[in-house]
Amino acid sequence: MSAGALAGLDDRQLEAATALRGPVVVLAGAGTGKTRVITHRIAHGVDTGAYSPGRVMAVTFTTKAAGEMRGRLRAMGVGGVSARTFHAAALAQLNFFWPTLAGDSAPGIIDNKVRLLAHAADGIGLAPDVATLRDVAAEIEWRKVSMLGVEEYAAVRPQGIGRLGVDRVVALQHAYEKLKDERRQLDFEDVLLACAGMLEAEPQVAKAVREQYRHFTVDEFQDVSPLQNRLLELWLGDRRDLCVVGDASQTIYSFAGADARYLLDFQTRYEGARVVRLETNYRSDAAILAVANELMRGRPGALHLTAAAAREDRLGADLPVPTVTAFEDDRAEARAVAARISAQIAGGADPRHIAVLYRAHAQSAELVAALADAGIATTVLGGRRFFDMPEVRQAVMELRAASVAPIESGFVDTVRDILRSRGLTDEPPEAGGALRDAWEARAAILRLAQEAPEGTTLRAFTDELTARAKAHDEPALRTVTLATLHAAKGLEWEHVHLIGVAEGLLPISYATTFEQVDEERRLAYVGITRAGRTLALTWSRGVRERQPSRFLREIGSGTLRAGGAIARHGAASRRGGSPTSSGAARGGARAPR
Repeated sequence: MSAGALAGLDDRQLEAATALRGPVVVLAGAGTGKTRVITHRIAHGVDTGAYSPGRVMAVTFTTKAAGEMRGRLRAMGVGGVSARTFHAAALAQLNFFWPTLAGDSAPGIIDNKVRLLAHAADGIGLAPDVATLRDVAAEIEWRKVSMLGVEEYAAVRPQGIGRLGVDRVVALQHAYEKLKDERRQLDFEDVLLACAGMLEAEPQVAKAVREQYRHFTVDEFQDVSPLQNRLLELWLGDRRDLCVVGDASQTIYSFAGADARYLLDFQTRYEGARVVRLETNYRSDAAILAVANELMRGRPGALHLTAAAAREDRLGADLPVPTVTAFEDDRAEARAVAARISAQIAGGADPRHIAVLYRAHAQSAELVAALADAGIATTVLGGRRFFDMPEVRQAVMELRAASVAPIESGFVDTVRDILRSRGLTDEPPEAGGALRDAWEARAAILRLAQEAPEGTTLRAFTDELTARAKAHDEPALRTVTLATLHAAKGLEWEHVHLIGVAEGLLPISYATTFEQVDEERRLAYVGITRAGRTLALTWSRGVRERQPSRFLREIGSGTLRAGGAIARHGAASRRGGSPTSSGAARGGARAPR
């Protein structure tokens, strides 16, 4: 079985997967198979007897990623590995040790920081608006993951928030902490702080944890905060059996405390660390990678991505060159993107393989309208969850009710009949909007039933739906995805439309320092590297006379083709400017081939 755990890996992936003893740092570029390497490395370690599954902890940053990792390991015959987020691992340890240390159960977890902040503000005579409360909540999170006290925070961030001066922000944070303690509650950041404090103060707890977990792997290591890194060090103790995986070019959470220096300085902090570089990209065609490489040239820790042989073999097949197109206003941009997507779908592209990415959710309004007018169904990432949709909840309830009675027809036929009674038809509604969304949701449930293993019962199917809902394991709808660049991280599509590539949007207007603009560049890089076959960048001048993003100038015209653009009365051509908008006066927006 050892050969099976290593099957299908390229030379660099194989090097990483067979480096079973730490410290190891895997610098893994976008699309280079880092999750594959992590799971195969763990499976190989278990297979060879180097690891005991119960002593392995694989740390991820999202519950979904942890679930995917467990699923991949199970498929390779490896069970019992602890694949969790930092928060989930810390909370499990708190809940286990707290009763022994404190004589009672661990405190409860706050489910809404903004609501508690509002109560705290009311208690000290403040009445900030909801937006200000959200900003204060974000600052509390940043302060805690940066391991700063309230007074230390005030010295570092003296500018205040909204209409609240720094003194009032400090007072509100103190009131928040006091109210939280009175209610015997912890917030998410407290979970990490409390776990770290417990390990530091209680030697017997630290000993027990270190005895339990001997081998650590941390994914997305470029995103660790000072607090998460401290907790990791406490878990490790004086051992060095640690493998970290990350890409400094995808550090996009610095505003939330992420610090790529832990990845970039790993060799310095862990003497003798083995370094493996993954730079063969299996996701994107070479033309797309050329754009990504140009954007990140010379940046700290940037990897140079090359297309895998399977992708390179297609270079002679008249592959589409990434395009950049300028438009007169946001509406024209949205309608042109909708027309391009409509053409892609008409040409055989699966809507599930198409995405429109943007910097901020506010940019999606025109897109949603344009795509709905074109009869194209969409899913907005970060919006309502699939299993929270009323149509889905109702369908699951009816399926569960039906599962307790004998069924006369086949399992899939029963599911189809129930969904048809709720409005599922053979063909989707022509228009977009709520009716189309509901149809797509019911159709997704039917596809899950059709794809279920032979012999699945209706009861087993409904149990599976319930388990997926709890794990946030949502099915892929046959819809075009709309997402912010932050939400798109870790995902991929064959066809990507990146809109709003203009000054003030990307980079966003409030990115004023070198570090902030550099983070915006990394966001653009994340968006570009989501694309597999086609990449179309667009921007519009709008009423504020926007200019093309500086990132377009950095990429240059060598790897981007100027697309035809929509212009009113030749205005765009009269303004001149960037060579990326040189086609502005020619009219007729052109879709990537």
